[in-house]
Amino acid sequence: MPNKAASDRAHGYPLTRKALVLGALGVVFGDIGTSPLYTMRQCINAMGAANETAVLHVLSLIVWALVMVVTVKYVLVIMRADNRGEGGILALTALALRAVAKKGRRQEAIIAVGLTGAALFYGDSVLTPAISVLSAVEGLKVATPAFEPYVLPIVIVLLVGLFSLQNHGTERVGRLFGPVMTVWFATLGVLGLIHIAGNPRVLLAINPYYAIDTFIRFPGTSFILLGAVILAVTGAEALYTDMGHFGVQPIRMAWLGLVFPCLLLNYFGQGALLLSTPGAIENPFFRMVPEWGLYPMVVLASVATIIASQAVISGAFSLTRQAVQLGYLPRLEIRHTSAEEIGQIFVPRVNKFLFIAVIAVVLGFRTSDNLGAAYGIAVTGTVTIDSILAFIYMRGVLRWELVKVVPLFAVFLTIDLAFLSANLLKIEEGGWFPLVLASLVAIAMSTWRWGRQSLLQRRSRNALTLEEFVATLKPGRPIRVPGTAIFMTGNAGTVPGALLHNLKHNKVLHERVVMMTVRTLDIPRVPEEERLQIRHLEGNFHAISVQYGFLDQPNIPRALAQCRLQQFHFNLMETSFFVGREKIIPARRGGLARWRKRLFVLMSNNMLDATEFFRIPPNRVVELGGQVEL
Repeated sequence: MPNKAASDRAHGYPLTRKALVLGALGVVFGDIGTSPLYTMRQCINAMGAANETAVLHVLSLIVWALVMVVTVKYVLVIMRADNRGEGGILALTALALRAVAKKGRRQEAIIAVGLTGAALFYGDSVLTPAISVLSAVEGLKVATPAFEPYVLPIVIVLLVGLFSLQNHGTERVGRLFGPVMTVWFATLGVLGLIHIAGNPRVLLAINPYYAIDTFIRFPGTSFILLGAVILAVTGAEALYTDMGHFGVQPIRMAWLGLVFPCLLLNYFGQGALLLSTPGAIENPFFRMVPEWGLYPMVVLASVATIIASQAVISGAFSLTRQAVQLGYLPRLEIRHTSAEEIGQIFVPRVNKFLFIAVIAVVLGFRTSDNLGAAYGIAVTGTVTIDSILAFIYMRGVLRWELVKVVPLFAVFLTIDLAFLSANLLKIEEGGWFPLVLASLVAIAMSTWRWGRQSLLQRRSRNALTLEEFVATLKPGRPIRVPGTAIFMTGNAGTVPGALLHNLKHNKVLHERVVMMTVRTLDIPRVPEEERLQIRHLEGNFHAISVQYGFLDQPNIPRALAQCRLQQFHFNLMETSFFVGREKIIPARRGGLARWRKRLFVLMSNNMLDATEFFRIPPNRVVELGGQVEL
């Protein structure tokens, strides 16, 4: 029998790597992989003509945007900023915060920047399904103008189906994503090669001279053009966000080995087509397709855009879970849709919010051309914030040398700010939408964070420490009753209001009293051996701190079962959980504006019960109410 280790080296690892690469193709690159549907058309329209000069200059800008923003910035640099293997805007924010030793203005500024980036991601999650599916279905108009009245109804039907299936999870469908996207990218490359062979002069655009010359020859137009070129790199942040699912190397291999070359070939193919047939600017992507393959291409493009939409919707669910765990959003219902894959989740309220917003966007903007202006701002804002946070982390934590990090990120920020400035010019054309949406999300997240901190400060201001409380107890007073009482509290070192209320009204204490607090650390997952910290006090009082990462799912009964490893046993049938339920009243003075206090109260009243969120058996819960002025 062959040695197992040798067999693994010979067969297992390469197969695993191939599977990860295939999975990355299906999830990570859906957004950027469908950009050829609309990018070239938007760019040439910004230039005002489809002549050779315009085509070569536009192509050169697209090529070097893909090289600098995606390949160099994200694939080679920013993906080094991993939070124990995880990426994404909130994971990067947690890393950047480590560069600040003490709480203060710098920490608050970093959090504000991170929350802005997270809010912009929600805008991207609304716009990606809308513009992608619209662009694909608009290919029917190329086949025959008779389909034009049916484009919007078909798009809405596809989107209704997409969002209605979210609660079933994407585990089964996800297995098909990789092969389908492989066919998609191969098709992009083949179509591009066919047209490049007919007009190879288009390859001159590889020369960066044309990109630089654009700003010299067309100073006014070039600035507007950047607002369209950014569409070629939409989805670049997904490479970093999904790093934890597939790993750095599989994503790099998929990008450099297939996605990047095929995208380049397709863009050059569209350029070659426009050099020979300027009238194809109406829809250069679908004009590349032979007449016999047009309808199959529309179907394939529709599937690819649905996959791209699915990826960004799942990203919004994951971001929401992280925000809830880190205390930036109230507790929400989060359903796990797969027993095997921890990342497969469904957040009903977020799904409903995205669905309503996407349908409103489709009905409001009606065409992918109109949506182009709105789309760019969300993308440029996110990539700019990624650069800022990555610079803070790599300089402040990784201690990269100034001579290395400053010139590198100066180039990145110059490119990012140029794209962002160009897109700000399109606010009136639709760019206002993601800004308004992101502002609303950012206000909600910052209000919730402020409200939670204010409540914690109020509770701890005059709180009695657990040691002081235990010292005041006398033998036989108060009466101790059989069983265990667990008081859920934000600070296991102080006496929670629920305990004082219980003592005041019932005049008794349980035989064993436990203060339990749940903490979320700034790492993705906490190892099981580091989950619990138990402290034993006199009088059979105990304090338990349960630690989770921002990707972990809290489960209190499971945590209590783990206490056995430290010789601390619980019988749930003899245990009662005491949870405080406070009525919050907005104060007339102090703190934030009154309307933001009311917003916090509204969010508090509609958040998921702690019992359900922490998976506490509801028949073992006792709720004790109170009132607090904020």
